[in-house]
Amino acid sequence: MTHQPLNPSERRTGPAPLEVPAEILQLVSEARYHQPHQVLGAHAVPGVLTIRVLRPFARSVTAVTEEGERIDLVHEFDGIWVGAIAHEDPKDIPGYRLVISYTDDEHDQFEIDDPYRHWPTVSNEDLAAFHSEHGVEDLWRILGARIHPETGGTSFTVWAPNARAVRLIGDFNHWDGRLHAMRSLGESGIWELLMPEVGHGAHYKFQILGAHGQWVDKADPMARWTEVPPATASRVFDPNHPKAYTFTDQDWITHRATHNVHNGPISIYEVHAGSWSPEVMHEQTKVSYRTLADQLVDYVTIHGFTHVEFMPLAEHPFGGSWGYQVSGYYAPTSRYGTPDDFKYLVDRLHGAGIGVLVDWVPAHFPKDQWALAQFDGAPLYEYEDPRLGEHPDWGTKVFDFGRQEVRNFLISNALYWLEEFHVDGLRVDAVASMLYRDYSRNDGEWVPNVYGGNYNLEAISLLQRANELAYQRNPGIVMVAEESTAFTGVTAPTSWDGLGFGKKWNMGWMHDTLNYLAEDPVNRSWHHNEITFSMVYAYSEKYILPLSHDEVVHGKGALVNKFPGTREQQLATLRAYYGFMWAHPGKKLLFMGGEFATDREWSEHAGLNWRLIENLSHRGVMNEIADLNQLYRKTPALWELDDDPEGFWWIDAHAAEKNLVAFLRWDRNQHPVLCLTNFSGIEHRDHTVELPVPGVWHEIFNSNAVEYGGYGGGNLGQVTTHPNAENPSKNEAQITIPTLTTLYLSPR
Repeated sequence: MTHQPLNPSERRTGPAPLEVPAEILQLVSEARYHQPHQVLGAHAVPGVLTIRVLRPFARSVTAVTEEGERIDLVHEFDGIWVGAIAHEDPKDIPGYRLVISYTDDEHDQFEIDDPYRHWPTVSNEDLAAFHSEHGVEDLWRILGARIHPETGGTSFTVWAPNARAVRLIGDFNHWDGRLHAMRSLGESGIWELLMPEVGHGAHYKFQILGAHGQWVDKADPMARWTEVPPATASRVFDPNHPKAYTFTDQDWITHRATHNVHNGPISIYEVHAGSWSPEVMHEQTKVSYRTLADQLVDYVTIHGFTHVEFMPLAEHPFGGSWGYQVSGYYAPTSRYGTPDDFKYLVDRLHGAGIGVLVDWVPAHFPKDQWALAQFDGAPLYEYEDPRLGEHPDWGTKVFDFGRQEVRNFLISNALYWLEEFHVDGLRVDAVASMLYRDYSRNDGEWVPNVYGGNYNLEAISLLQRANELAYQRNPGIVMVAEESTAFTGVTAPTSWDGLGFGKKWNMGWMHDTLNYLAEDPVNRSWHHNEITFSMVYAYSEKYILPLSHDEVVHGKGALVNKFPGTREQQLATLRAYYGFMWAHPGKKLLFMGGEFATDREWSEHAGLNWRLIENLSHRGVMNEIADLNQLYRKTPALWELDDDPEGFWWIDAHAAEKNLVAFLRWDRNQHPVLCLTNFSGIEHRDHTVELPVPGVWHEIFNSNAVEYGGYGGGNLGQVTTHPNAENPSKNEAQITIPTLTTLYLSPR
């Protein structure tokens, strides 16, 4: 519809405005011109100042300068209004505001600042760095919606190099993209518009005329806040808004920077934020970061875990993905509150002495039309070649790890979570899928690298750089890889051509030990290598032993149900397994519910079966975990030399017929702890064990204790060594190990 001016024949007396070709006015009126600021706003030449404004359907538009001079604009072309005044100095363009009316009532007016009178808010240096080899480490300070302190408004910037035009839409312009075309910042591929009177909380999207010639509404890839799914709009977040949360964890951050967490005790409680709460019994229950802080902090403290690891909290469209298909990499999911609420949760955990890890998913992203996929009408964040850019297992897109702008996006995102939210580390999901070009692909379905091999060299380089910067900029954090292959050097320094992670999940240990324990005790002797094999490669990487969510979903059932026998035997096996795990070299990770032996497969809808803790046997497992964590934290032999072969001695690795393993753990001061685990269905009485220290050895842990739901039994709290009859220089003791039981003994 072409709007006619109120009085089309009327023209203001005075200088004629600068002329603009009709074809460009047409594009500007349709918000399809890539440089709207060249037409709209104020433009001066010697003697004349011209002001043009796009306001379809307005009845009158007036520009009022800072000095109070009024310039009545007249309709020029299809919603474009223009006016001109005499003006001597073209370099001195006055500020002005617009007074607009949509009715004939002179009192029905509103006044606004003009977005098109402002200069770009991104520097040339930042534009150059965005494409450079060294990149931008804090991209969130350049792209996205950023509060502009000089105007009190918001600067919107987005990378869309294939776009023909980009519009800004939101609740501030009634989602009418015609009002606010963005300008192209040249070869950078970045589009920008400063909205002077748009602030914290505003909803917005980018409307992109893509390479395919169609308009598509897209959420901001750099959005720091979003609507609550299934709504998909981005929201402006001002980190300094009047009610912004201020961290109080400086003592924690200072202490963290001076201590090497990698060599300390790490016992991680893995949590799905939306389904952990005891109050979650159905999908409609409201969970928030703040209610989690009130409940989870005390719970984790009581049970002695050193860290909480949250499954992905970045915004994601489908709750059933558990956060592993991310659409908003820079926005904590609004399902549970605001970014400030998440800061509050992290701060509360730090105040209780608990570290915070967050799952990070740089491997792939979903295909939702409003998000990253085909962002500007062509492959942008993803590889163009579907043999690289399509993930066959998950139906998702794979990031183009070799494109510098995508590298900036991902590396900055890792730093963003560490620095803006003070998290203490990232667990990087699906690393194996990033490392190999032929991951889950058959012959002919993948593209070799430049050397003809199957490594994704670009992804390897990206992970190395992300880890380097994470450790350099945030002393004391830990970067963890979920990597399921035998790729060499995952936790080796990048200076040694490693990936630079601090820790790696020991998937082999998890699968081998669970396979072993799935066997009936009478058959376990034939599978004994599965319980001992992990020590063959225990020092090839720096490991975390995970019993994660992956083992209790998709038909795998609850952990306790994986073991044969009666419920009493299953619980005893689980308690013995936990005792074995906490003594085995490697840090610990347990998925929520495992601490009380939940008896049903995890569902994000139903939450955990908290009623089980009313059962003494299940509460006993909870007591065991709390005691194990407390004992673990105060016993350096159980963690100090996790990554050093000097910290472990086999006492007996070959008692297959007894389903028995026995080993020593040592600390740096040569203080030992003996671990014996009997995975058989019978008690081993007076089992002879050679010990390195003579005298009394105290039983400091017994997984069969009555308070854990067992029947007691053992060694009345201690054993005493005696010289070996044939070699008096050796000390040995007779130790009783109840069925399905782990014991720890120590001479101290």
